[in-house]
Amino acid sequence: MNNVELSAFPVITELRLSWGQMDAFQHVNNIVYFRYFEDARLDYFARIGFGGMMNEEGLGPILASVNCNFRFPLTFPDTVFVGTRVTRLGQHSFTMAYALFSQRFQRLAADGDSVIVSYDYRAERKAPLPEAWRAAIIRTETTVDPAAAQRLAARKEQ
Repeated sequence: MNNVELSAFPVITELRLSWGQMDAFQHVNNIVYFRYFEDARLDYFARIGFGGMMNEEGLGPILASVNCNFRFPLTFPDTVFVGTRVTRLGQHSFTMAYALFSQRFQRLAADGDSVIVSYDYRAERKAPLPEAWRAAIIRTETTVDPAAAQRLAARKEQ
């Protein structure tokens, strides 16, 4: 994902680094990158209307896994832009991809992905991805790549 462009992502989150995010090695601590991904994920959720995170049936998203590839160390001061998109839609889950860019250094600092599961919080188990979520994701993805959105819509993986 090293040569990816921020314009390939339908949701872009701007975040300012703070001095307190740096560690003893004078760069942003690795755990903070996961916070950046979390902020970006929540921005994406707001864009597609998750809002309160749980619908009236008790369904909501839950994080199943998250991965980060550290490409370049961030240091204060800087502003980062995190691009977020959905790369896979399954029957019970979807995969989100992230690309984190340093404004100061004009380069990719990290990329990663996460798997989000549709979860029934009342029954405490996974649930089929609601069609309303699927439609909102496809609508959002269509803003930057209509062909990719069509592929997402056509595939209903396990």
